[in-house]
Amino acid sequence: MTLPNGNVVAVAAANVERTLRSLTAIVAIQWMGATLGLPLLPLYLKERGGTPTEIGVVISSFFVAGLLTQFYAGHLSDRFGRRIVLVAGLVGFGAASVMFVLPLHAAWYIVARSVQGAGAGAIEVASLATVAALVPEVRRGRAISRIYAAQLGGIAVGPLIGALIPLSRLGWAYVAAAVLSSVAALVAFRSNLGDDVTHTEPMEKVRRTDQFYGALFGGVAVGLCIGVYETCWSLLLNNHHATTLQIRLSWTLFATPFVLLSPLGGRLADRANRRVIGQLGMFNAAFFLALYPHIHNNWVLLFIGPLESVGAALSIPSISSLLTQGAASRETGRRQGLYTTANTGALAVSAIVAGALFSVQPELPFTVIAIVSALITSTNFWWWRNVRGHISE
Repeated sequence: MTLPNGNVVAVAAANVERTLRSLTAIVAIQWMGATLGLPLLPLYLKERGGTPTEIGVVISSFFVAGLLTQFYAGHLSDRFGRRIVLVAGLVGFGAASVMFVLPLHAAWYIVARSVQGAGAGAIEVASLATVAALVPEVRRGRAISRIYAAQLGGIAVGPLIGALIPLSRLGWAYVAAAVLSSVAALVAFRSNLGDDVTHTEPMEKVRRTDQFYGALFGGVAVGLCIGVYETCWSLLLNNHHATTLQIRLSWTLFATPFVLLSPLGGRLADRANRRVIGQLGMFNAAFFLALYPHIHNNWVLLFIGPLESVGAALSIPSISSLLTQGAASRETGRRQGLYTTANTGALAVSAIVAGALFSVQPELPFTVIAIVSALITSTNFWWWRNVRGHISE
């Protein structure tokens, strides 16, 4: 029996919605586990004899591993399907997390962070490539915003739950992360991501247009800012004599506006000019990065962070939508892989450089990286000059 065309469309839309709900749950569970101990990781490494430079290397190893593997994760997702890449990433992340409970010197955690980074990169590439492949461009911003909201929702909840674990026993937070990653892997294994068939025919080449290069430069600009936070944010607050609760709370306060406003950011990406919104968001990130080290009241710092989060929530869906705008279905994994490689590479370099600069002067990494990020963002006035910012039905 053949369904009327309207029913076929309705069934297809319902299937996509189920897939989006599954992805949202997977991403939220994984990020909640990943951030249980993350805010205090630099201090945990410091207790194990790590210098600021060594801490920067351990933190950056996560991103270096992602840099080396994310494009290949995208290639594999286009070739063999996104579900197998997603499950492998979750299992790898969980297995590496268990290592943090072992009483090792800080430098030994490079291996664990590297495997975590490869796993996290595969998870991000597979989940966002699934959205780009299944959701029409006119609604893609709203779908992408759900994935990012799930990430930040996990970040908001994870550190608060992790507050129950003292710094001396932080390794057990990573054991809990392993359990949660295993749960997410089970959900992913049982989910239909719309690509159960393995493709054997040749894949389309990735079309590297000005629009695509602009998205890559945007990923670099944002990644540079995040790298400073990964290495130096907790150290900066610690220098200001912040409590561990304040450090954890800073993550939650940043994440909460993002979760609440991501749907609005998705609607703006679908209805307004994606180019303008993306540019404003990147300049917003550089501005706040430069501002933070000049604020010496911890509670003011905690409540300034959410203002930066508002800009991120409203702009990131636009940048991600531009990345895959006009892409073929079996091109999305590699596009996403190249973007996350650029973003992660910038993040890794920034994390290493920021750790070294922090040793010289705590304000230095924030100021230097903010200037570099703003200059890179400015190149998109050229790359995106002819790109269509509005998408219509």
